[in-house]
Amino acid sequence: MTQLLTAPPLPAAASAPRRFLPVLPVVALVAMMALPVSGGGDGGGGTVADAVSGLLVLYCAIRLVRDRRRPLSRTAAVVFALPVVGIALAAAGAASPGAGITGLVRYLQIFVLVPAAVMLLIRDRRDARLVAWSLIGLALWQGVIGVHQYVTGTGASYMGEEIRAVGTFGAADVMGMATVVSFGVVCSLGLALGAGPGRQRTAAAVCALALLLPLALSFSRGAWIATAVTCGVQLALAGMRRAVKVFAAVAAASVVLVGGLGVGTAMLQERISSITQVADAPDQSVTDRYTMWAAAVDMWRDQPLTGVGLKGFPDHRDGNASLALSSGSDTEGAGAGFKRQPLLSPHNMYLLILSEQGLLGLLALAGSWLALLVCGLRRLFRERRPVPERQLSPGGLDCALVACGLLTWQLVDFAYADIGGPSTALTAVLFGLGAWWALASKEAGAR
Repeated sequence: MTQLLTAPPLPAAASAPRRFLPVLPVVALVAMMALPVSGGGDGGGGTVADAVSGLLVLYCAIRLVRDRRRPLSRTAAVVFALPVVGIALAAAGAASPGAGITGLVRYLQIFVLVPAAVMLLIRDRRDARLVAWSLIGLALWQGVIGVHQYVTGTGASYMGEEIRAVGTFGAADVMGMATVVSFGVVCSLGLALGAGPGRQRTAAAVCALALLLPLALSFSRGAWIATAVTCGVQLALAGMRRAVKVFAAVAAASVVLVGGLGVGTAMLQERISSITQVADAPDQSVTDRYTMWAAAVDMWRDQPLTGVGLKGFPDHRDGNASLALSSGSDTEGAGAGFKRQPLLSPHNMYLLILSEQGLLGLLALAGSWLALLVCGLRRLFRERRPVPERQLSPGGLDCALVACGLLTWQLVDFAYADIGGPSTALTAVLFGLGAWWALASKEAGAR
């Protein structure tokens, strides 16, 4: 009778949603990036993804209170608390209380609250892989839309033709799709180089090769450079034997894309060659960037310790920039009309922090990012030592390569880009995933 009254165990397929319930809000935040951006994607206000990120933080707080567990280790608390000091000082020095509060909330959202919540909601490697695959799925979706835009001539305007792949982000955020697709490439390569099931590694490798096409059609030199550097780092961490195989596959795919499919158009080749001309014969976009970099440095010299205050770069730009700076960049296409976008940031995250938060803010914020990367790499190397109790278990290498790869990509990309636009919420997910690998307990990372 007892056996008859005992409920049968749930099948694996039925228990899977409950198993992944804690991390589903993170996946939902990633999924929000698949929706078309309202308002042209100018980043002038909050987005649906920002609202979901706020709900994610609230959900995490409720779970912590319910479970009555210590949220962060000492190291994690220091890493996440460090940026708050510089951000708070810069907010106090803002030109107006409104600008200070707005900047404070934005920085805390992207670099403190959401990353900490993502780290706490990812409980083990299965959760981390689910987040990685959600990023890959988003990249494939945006990539398909971007390739369609290029083929049909419905993308953003580039050199007089509406062929630039921008996905659902619109012409005002031309870096949005390139960023998402780059994340997909990094996640796919990390999963392909791991020691997981053969079908998973094969599927990840196919996704990585497929995403190279929309990445190329984004015409984003910054995304190309960051992705190339990151993939090289991932290959070096995985071992030279695998590196040779991957380089051979990429070379073969490039031959097919360029020779067989005709992807290597004159515009694409010119864009690639322009990477080496940023010093000798820079175009206007590069000239604008150099000019704004110089203006940011001049702002820092005026206020070396605390900077000019959050949201202060636009107000001080004209007083520090030379006449070489244009009035803005032209955007058009992808369903939007012609618009002149003002240049309101230096397009360099490190210089933006230096100019608005000073040396104290840069050391605090960039120091926390560097700490995440160093801790992540140290954990990878430590667990791969030839000691039985410290050896990285099968299936753990892929999570390490994904987490460290995403952190590397973002830190490289910050050298010529900064936060802004609808895709910024993904930056918080990236730092959260990296923090999980670098700072989570050994028990959480081993499952």
